[in-house]
Order: sequence, then C-alpha cells, then structure tokens
Amino acid sequence: MSDWKAEKEEIGLKPKLTLLNGITVIVGCIIGSGIFVSPKGVLVNSGSVALSLVIWILSGVLSMIGAYCYAELGTSIMRSGADYAYIYEAFGAFPAFLRLWVECMIIRPCSQAIVALTFSFYIIEPLFPDCEQPSLPVTLLAAAAI
Repeated sequence: MSDWKAEKEEIGLKPKLTLLNGITVIVGCIIGSGIFVSPKGVLVNSGSVALSLVIWILSGVLSMIGAYCYAELGTSIMRSGADYAYIYEAFGAFPAFLRLWVECMIIRPCSQAIVALTFSFYIIEPLFPDCEQPSLPVTLLAAAAI
C-alpha cells in the first residue's frame, strides 16, 4: 500500500520556472502587442520621426513609473491576485469583483480580438500590395487565430 502512495505522489507536473522563462514572460508582459499596432499611427500623427521617438521615450518612462507602482503594491500587499487583491485591499470586495469581471468579460476578449486582427492584417497585407485588404479574409483569419 505504501508503494501506491509513493507512486501517486510522483505523478503530475512539477512547477518549475527557469530564469529564461521568467524573463520571457516579463518581457512579453511589458512589450505586449501594442508595439505592432501603434508605430504607424504615432508617426503619422506626430508628423516627424524625431517627435515620434520623443513620444515613444516619454511613453516608456510613463510605463516604467507604472511598473514601479505595481512593484510597490506587490511588495506591500502580500496576496496573490494582482489587481483584484490591490483593489480589494483599498476599496473592498464589490469594486474588486467588478474590476475582475470587467477584465474577464470585456478587456481580455477585446485585446485578444485586436491582436488577432493585427496579426491577420499583417499576414494578408503582402497578398494585396497595391490595394486595401478585403475585410472578409482579414476577419476570417482573425477568427481562426483566436
């Protein structure tokens, strides 16, 4: 009977996160997909390359300040749950629930749809170099990517 218990305990995935895994997760969270969507818009609306670089640098500084705020929250509120835990600690259960619900039902699906549409736009673009891409193939590829 003791052999069965030893066998049962060994079955399963071992939680292991290497340094490289951690770095790639953090870089993926920091950079995100916006870098592939917004450069053209920033350049067109700023009017010059130099001004667009200044905008990107200022945006990076603001993002870094936000990351420092999250790091401070993470060290002062020792609970898992990120935004939910922080809002729960500051404002209570109901606002934390609303934030979590909005994240799950609105923010995440919309951001995934934007990433999929951007992916399909860039994949279809070489097939139509001289004209605007038809919306049906872009939409179908985005739906398939999701």
